[in-house]
Amino acid sequence: MTDNERMLLKQTLAALALTVGAFGQTPVVPPANIPYGTPISTDAAKKIAAGAIAEAHKNNWAMAVAIVDTGGYLVYFERMQDTQVGSIEVSIEKAKTAALFRRPTKSFQDTVAGGGEGLRILRLTGAIPVEGGIPIIVDGKLIGAVGASGGSSDQDGRTAQAGAAAMK
Repeated sequence: MTDNERMLLKQTLAALALTVGAFGQTPVVPPANIPYGTPISTDAAKKIAAGAIAEAHKNNWAMAVAIVDTGGYLVYFERMQDTQVGSIEVSIEKAKTAALFRRPTKSFQDTVAGGGEGLRILRLTGAIPVEGGIPIIVDGKLIGAVGASGGSSDQDGRTAQAGAAAMK
């Protein structure tokens, strides 16, 4: 990650903290100040994707699963047969949001669902307010994130969570 990218990320996180504070919401764990670790390896990304895909198969859901590194860059992607094409980009964006903001995308979904001032989050560049993006944390450090898309928000969230759990 370049110095400019780090500075932009710090500014974005500061803006998010102010925005979240403005609507009286408590950030969802993991906290935004969780440190970054060594970016996820391809082998680990494949393991996470396998866990997510297994959950989707078990439930008969057609899913797209994306794994990104700490900077939100794609490391691994898998799309199951018959998954809608629109879910490709959405899964990547969910993973990217979870990595860059160091929190599950459900936290943004819940904030928007609260309405009122929570709707301001819709203008937060790069924050996808739909469940299905989960940060990957190893030894207390964020190493990347997983995003899933293809079903309902709850199904996407369960699929991504199963992928994240495969890392443990």
